[in-house]
Amino acid sequence: MKRILKYVALILAAAAVLTSCSEEKRRKALLPNISGKAGEVIVVIDKTDWEGAVGTALRDSLACDCPYLPQREPLYNLVNVAPGGFNNMFQIHRNIIIMNISSSVTEPGVVYRKDVWAAPQTVISINAANPEAAVEIIRENSRNIVETLEQAERDRIISNAKRYEELKLAPVVTSMVGGSPHFPSGYQLKKKTDDFIWITYDIQYVTQGILIYKYPVVEGEQMLSLDSILENSNEMLKNNVPGMFENTYMTTSTFARPSIEYKRYKGLDFAEVRGFWEVYNDFMGGPFVSHAFYSQDGQSVIVLQAFVYAPKYDKRQYLRQVESVIYSFEWAKNEDKE
Repeated sequence: MKRILKYVALILAAAAVLTSCSEEKRRKALLPNISGKAGEVIVVIDKTDWEGAVGTALRDSLACDCPYLPQREPLYNLVNVAPGGFNNMFQIHRNIIIMNISSSVTEPGVVYRKDVWAAPQTVISINAANPEAAVEIIRENSRNIVETLEQAERDRIISNAKRYEELKLAPVVTSMVGGSPHFPSGYQLKKKTDDFIWITYDIQYVTQGILIYKYPVVEGEQMLSLDSILENSNEMLKNNVPGMFENTYMTTSTFARPSIEYKRYKGLDFAEVRGFWEVYNDFMGGPFVSHAFYSQDGQSVIVLQAFVYAPKYDKRQYLRQVESVIYSFEWAKNEDKE
């Protein structure tokens, strides 16, 4: 009897979860679509605080220079809205930060919410008893706030890529490395060899490219160190990405040493490298982001390198778009196990 009651309780709990999920999906389906430009954040804050130390702390965290771009561009464009003016028009914005600075605040800190007034929306509330406490909270949580906004922007791009996917590309990439990113409509295959694939999206004066390549693991070497990644990548680029003229080819720029950060995203461990690329013996160049990780059998290093060439335009958003594509990488499902 106890066992039967236990099973009944489990069934009721599962039904409650499913009902809750269904209600949440219905609620989101009724929400309007988000507004606002990509890379834009509404900051709801009093003018005095915006022009004071609190606003400075927010700008230092969110409007600082975007790294590894040839021209200065802010990480995010901030738009100040006074609390009294935060009406329906602003409430459906894609990214919102609400500063709640009041002596009545009893639980200071940062609260992250999704899809409050629109979808897919990110709303971040920063609660503090006074401006000094608000500045401290912003500084302590700066990295998490930035990463939350980055993830939200990335998720929107990936969602659109999956919705309007160029389906013929994934099988080509999967056949070489065992998985593939989701490429949005308009991306085209430019080159394929046994260990190198070049996929590109070209419009007038703008190229967003993704290079996928692999090279063997050398026993005893630190294959995911920055020096190893750059050395192997430069060899692959020299052999596979020629320039417009004789003795010109793509390579990593030495103008600024690239950075490396080790990350884990949706179960995949990788080394993320940021830097500049250039064409040897020519004047072309731009920013790149690459992800390097081991193949499933551990015998190869796989690199997904996203780059932008847009000499006439700002590059932040172009790079964020193509960077999101490589973040969408997934290993192919093993049909035999399903």
